[in-house]
Amino acid sequence: MKAPMDDLAPRVAEGNRRALARAITLIESGREDHRAQALALLQALPSDREALRIGLSGTPGVGKSTFIEAFGLMLADAGKRVAVLAVDPSSARTGGSILGDKTRMEKLSRHPNAFIRPSPSQSHLGGVARRTREAVSLCEGAGFDVVLIETVGVGQSETMVAEMCDIFVLLLAPAGGDELQGVKRGIMEIADLILVNKADGDLKPQATRTCADYAGALRLLRKRPQDPDGFPKAAMVSAVEGAGLEGAWDEISTLAEWRRSAGVWQAARAGQAAFWFREELRQGLEALLAGHAADVAALEARVRAGEMAPSAAAETLLSKF
Repeated sequence: MKAPMDDLAPRVAEGNRRALARAITLIESGREDHRAQALALLQALPSDREALRIGLSGTPGVGKSTFIEAFGLMLADAGKRVAVLAVDPSSARTGGSILGDKTRMEKLSRHPNAFIRPSPSQSHLGGVARRTREAVSLCEGAGFDVVLIETVGVGQSETMVAEMCDIFVLLLAPAGGDELQGVKRGIMEIADLILVNKADGDLKPQATRTCADYAGALRLLRKRPQDPDGFPKAAMVSAVEGAGLEGAWDEISTLAEWRRSAGVWQAARAGQAAFWFREELRQGLEALLAGHAADVAALEARVRAGEMAPSAAAETLLSKF
């Protein structure tokens, strides 16, 4: 990085969007010297700033980008500073990503109260990039009021995004029972709000039926201690017409305020911090093991030959640490 670290941190804290973009590039870098700078940067930012973190996932073609642009514009026009962290799937073959979310949200990307950052998921599971959590912290340090975290798509591993957001929204399209069966139970259990998008035109009656189906499915789930009565719930929106967006924000705000007043908010964030400590520890240990590739290969060969039990071979390698 050309700019010195002591210059980058205050500019991020001032809300400079160009500085924030450079800071996210820094934390996404795999270089060891950049990693040290990134950790120092995170420590240097104000720690008393707190944004509302909203995770958003949905089936392919549901209109996540259209919804985020319409929803983000509504909040930005109301004076709130909105950051969008959009994670694009990476090619398993080349490792590349299209990163087209910014072009799909053209109006929001030009709004003075908004910041959009697409990032490649690379090989990281969970629907988010490995450093998404730190990018969220940067956006909070930059003074944003709302951080929208758009995940890659619906899948069992998508549940990891719940470990970095305050409210998790599942966006779905009008469909019959087949899609209800297709959505993983795991992601249904962590959703705080299910929004049926495209509730307009000829699709509105179908959206109404779909919303009723999901509302019924949610009632069958066990009540969670972190929810007030009535949550989780399902509602209809139309990102194209803007219908239901204010209602969705009201529901999100109501749930967030209840969790703050009930002490659930603070407990959840403390649990998330502990989760990411363990996750960083696990990934650090995997990196250490990668540095002993020859030892791993030798022990694996002995396991394959039946000379050692898998557990004994693993213990032999772990004892080196």
